Amino acid sequence: MKISNSEKIKLVMAKDWWETEDLGGKIEKLKVSDGPVGLRCLAVTDSWANDSIYPSVAYPCYQMLSQTWDTSLAWEMGRAIADDCIDHNVDVLLGPGVNIKRTPLCGRNFEYFSEDPYVAGMFGKAFIEGVQAGHIGTSLKHYCCNNREYSRYWLSSQVDERTLREIYLKPFEIALKAKPWTVMTSYNLVNGVRMSANKKLNDILRNELGFEGVIVSDWEAVQDPLDSLHAGLDLEFPHNAKHAQLMQQHLKDGKVDQACLDASAGRMLALSEKNREAKQKREIQYTIEERIAISQKVEEDGIVLLKNNGVLPLQQGKVCVTGAPAHIYYHGGGSSAVIPNRPFVPLDEALQEQGMDAFYSESIGKVYGANVSMGNLKKACQDSALSDVTILTVGTGAGGEVEETDRRDITLTPEELDALKYLRKYAKKLVIVVYAGSAVDLAQFDKLADAVVLAGFGGQNVSQAVARVLTGAVNPSGRLTETYAYSIKDIPSEQTYRDEGVMVYEEKWNVGYRYFTTANVPVLYPFGYGLSYTDFRYSNLQITREGESVTVSVDVENIGNVDGKEVVQLYVCPKNPSVDRPVRELKAFRKVLVKAGDSVTVDLQLDKDAFTYYDEQTHSWQGDKGEVSLQICKNANEVLL
Repeated sequence: MKISNSEKIKLVMAKDWWETEDLGGKIEKLKVSDGPVGLRCLAVTDSWANDSIYPSVAYPCYQMLSQTWDTSLAWEMGRAIADDCIDHNVDVLLGPGVNIKRTPLCGRNFEYFSEDPYVAGMFGKAFIEGVQAGHIGTSLKHYCCNNREYSRYWLSSQVDERTLREIYLKPFEIALKAKPWTVMTSYNLVNGVRMSANKKLNDILRNELGFEGVIVSDWEAVQDPLDSLHAGLDLEFPHNAKHAQLMQQHLKDGKVDQACLDASAGRMLALSEKNREAKQKREIQYTIEERIAISQKVEEDGIVLLKNNGVLPLQQGKVCVTGAPAHIYYHGGGSSAVIPNRPFVPLDEALQEQGMDAFYSESIGKVYGANVSMGNLKKACQDSALSDVTILTVGTGAGGEVEETDRRDITLTPEELDALKYLRKYAKKLVIVVYAGSAVDLAQFDKLADAVVLAGFGGQNVSQAVARVLTGAVNPSGRLTETYAYSIKDIPSEQTYRDEGVMVYEEKWNVGYRYFTTANVPVLYPFGYGLSYTDFRYSNLQITREGESVTVSVDVENIGNVDGKEVVQLYVCPKNPSVDRPVRELKAFRKVLVKAGDSVTVDLQLDKDAFTYYDEQTHSWQGDKGEVSLQICKNANEVLL
């Protein structure tokens, strides 16, 4: 197709807020939409009009998805969201986000998978494959080093080359194997260069990581459209009338590099054609009710049992349920906020559906970020004293975890701590259920409660899923994909230098469990941690090497009385590393169902990449020549074999 340079300029700039340019009908336009955890599709395409959002299936947040440790569920959830896209004529879903949880204070952590690049990359890859199996495109984001929301348009993430490669680019490298249609650049700068105009990192994306699709800006991230085009950005979103006029003038003045314009316009034409062909293949796979069931299944597999002194699963008796999240739907805020297409079911009603004698007693009414409306806590305490078990629900919600702002701390509100202390005086058995999209300070809750359950932001059927776990209809099998520290002061990234213009990644690769295990700093709950209603025993570790491939097999036996799922975690530990390295790094995992009394053999594969580090002297991946210990772990702190 012959198009003019003026048309090419139009092609690399969006038509409006949610659609690409169609050149007056010459080519197929694409409609994009927010919604990594449920489709946030607007009835209009020319604005950010929140009052025009279509109701849709609200799925668990990425934190909960990754805590399933089952990438097949990421594929299934992705495929279900593809059907939501087909329903609303959306061509590209703006997700998944694979940014690293460098600090628990990041306001968008609920949109990200993990502090570990391997986990983030593997779940991102599976999610992309699921969405694109429905012939809907994806946008892998936010490329890269977007690990805080604080001054996100202006702050520069200062990071050394090795850390960049091993921690922050690695999840993109893994997820790119699924061939997403687009990659979205982040708002921030990296080493002084704005990501929407970062030629060095765009060249790495294309020339080293093999990305062949369209590089698109995050919304209103572009400051200089000419610089961005020349740096390899293919598409600016949303439409910016001033930028469009400026680029046409640059074209007349001969300032536009023809090769750059041709390359980006060519990729946009290819994307349009890809979408035209994909539209002809799109078919609905799941009904709405089946998609809701998938949402609930993901939540059930992602719920983490953090503590249990024999109170769970619940036995017959009177159950007092209190706390705001039990009656109010908790979710993250910003561009991932979804309007559920079914009414929220309160936790006490969900427990009643499971045959429990449960009722609700108001204590904490509503939480507005750091402000709390306290209800009749005195009556809740009296009701608690008359009940066999009390369930206190606590959490953050959209007022605490939201795009464009960071959390002030990881503590919950003083009022929630008050409810914990007062209810503890009256409750025969006290269960805490936590609704949050990122790590929170649970030290006091763990100390005073008989059981602690992490429900996270669990999607629209969160109550039904939690009720099934509490009653034992589902044996909890979720495992943490981020470390729960005792204090924000223990997080190394929170002790590094930051001013009005830069944020220095002084902790380097010591992110999450890599730091805590290496520095031997105690934590409340380690990465990979989670309890079950049964027990497992590991044995017979075998290692087979063929060339650069290593197969690790281990037997897992369920020695309890309940069928259960176990997460087998394989870490690599160089014994005498030639450079400073973490004590251990996760390199493979698998979730398996083991019936009570049975045993299964689990095989895990490692390739050459599992044994390498990035060498800044040679600018290449290198392997240590010494011995390496392969460790089967219960979690990052507990080596089994």
